[in-house]
Amino acid sequence: MTHLTALISVSDKTGILEFAQALHALNVKLLSTGGTAKLLAEAGLPVTEVAEHTGFPEMLDGRVKTLHPKIHGGLLARRDLPEHVAAIQAHGIDTIDILAVNLYPFEATVAKPGCTLEDAIENIDIGGPAMVRSAAKNWKDVTVLTDASQYAGVLAELKAEGKTSDKTRFACSVAAFNRIAQYDAAISNHLSALAEDGRLSAFPAQMNSSFVKVQDLRYGENSHQSAALYRDLHPAPGSLVTGKQLQGKELSYNNIADADAAWECVKSFELPACVIVKHANPCGVAVAATAAEAYAKAFKTDPTSAFGGIIAFNQVVDKAAAELVVKQFVEVLMAPGFTEEALAIFAPKANVRLLQIALPAGGATPWQQGRNAMDSKRVGSGILIQSADNHFLQKTDLKVVTTLQPTAQQLDDLMFAWTVGQYVKSNAIVFCAGGMTLGVGAGQMSRIDSARIAAIKAENAGLSLKGSVVASDAFFPFRDGLDVLADAGASCVIQPGGSMRDEEVIAAANERGVAMVFTGVRHFRH
Repeated sequence: MTHLTALISVSDKTGILEFAQALHALNVKLLSTGGTAKLLAEAGLPVTEVAEHTGFPEMLDGRVKTLHPKIHGGLLARRDLPEHVAAIQAHGIDTIDILAVNLYPFEATVAKPGCTLEDAIENIDIGGPAMVRSAAKNWKDVTVLTDASQYAGVLAELKAEGKTSDKTRFACSVAAFNRIAQYDAAISNHLSALAEDGRLSAFPAQMNSSFVKVQDLRYGENSHQSAALYRDLHPAPGSLVTGKQLQGKELSYNNIADADAAWECVKSFELPACVIVKHANPCGVAVAATAAEAYAKAFKTDPTSAFGGIIAFNQVVDKAAAELVVKQFVEVLMAPGFTEEALAIFAPKANVRLLQIALPAGGATPWQQGRNAMDSKRVGSGILIQSADNHFLQKTDLKVVTTLQPTAQQLDDLMFAWTVGQYVKSNAIVFCAGGMTLGVGAGQMSRIDSARIAAIKAENAGLSLKGSVVASDAFFPFRDGLDVLADAGASCVIQPGGSMRDEEVIAAANERGVAMVFTGVRHFRH
């Protein structure tokens, strides 16, 4: 295999020495640059420096080393065109058949606190992307590798066939162009976000996003729409797309959207919790001592809507929980894990989709919490981008505004209700008691209608609202909403406050003997 030449120049040297040793064992000539060449030489490999190969020294602190006709001619020359072959022969240019290059660590550099503009600029690779583009364009003759995960497959083909297949070279070419696109997007995003004072804006002047397709979907929200699921280039641990489907039919567009709503909600609780979602809204949420108890309480809220719902647990699903859930029609069931007994219970239900998703480790950042840092919504020929609603209320944030003070139990239920309300479509009204939802009103054009619907839901489920607590995702514009809650039996209300008529609503609460607390923050969810 003496006719093959490989050029290796990498910043991330993971696996590169073993790759080069394997190439050498296959009689592949090795070219390299700088630190990579030193690494290979120190390991006893015969390696030719690019400067020696081109006859032109590295210059400008290494900025110019591979930008040379002997490099790009060797990469771009088409072996099937006699005029190309004649041209490179006339100029003493040898072909390069394998290129292994990864780029200066721009993304890692700018992610570091205190990264200066100078640091960012110095970590913009020029020669690397140029070589990668040349090799990727000439994929019929050149194998271009931009990630260590590709080394083993290429070596296997070289050992078996003496060359790589057309399929592999094209796949490597596509991966290379994808990597260049991601790299350039990161540079554009960072530089577009720099203000004159050196600070970074959360919203760059040009937004370039990179997503990787996970799968095509049978159809979209409706059967006449096509759809696919994509994930972030680097998904957060504990996010929905990191899950593994253990059984069941292929997930649909609506399954995935509802599953995300359920998973984001259930992750918010520290106690064992169960969330049942239908049409993107929680229709039953509860916390308890065990997964089975949490499910039983959540199901009571709205058994009708729970039919064909999406169920999420933040605990391992054991036999007791599985025996309860399997009695109902469920589209998707997700949890951090399932016992063998639970899996056996669901095995006969071949259409039930089981998803196993590890809970995030937790931390201060959205990434560590397995959450999006940014949310987006498409509008006509545009996109709205905002920081995600990752505000989590603490009891110390609450301001009691009524004469009547909430009890310790009511405070716990208020915090629970507020958390649930964050995941209910606006206008949101959530009745709760004893760590479970009793009635949920969602997505109405007026808050008073949501309040009435929530009370009706509780009545239909045979649940008493006497002494319950209520969360409202935004303020009450008039006292009539508060009166509906009091008439239904509510004893305590949590709401953001901030209305021009706050005093009127507070007076109504005092008049009706209802305790009320303000949060100072709202949770619209459109």
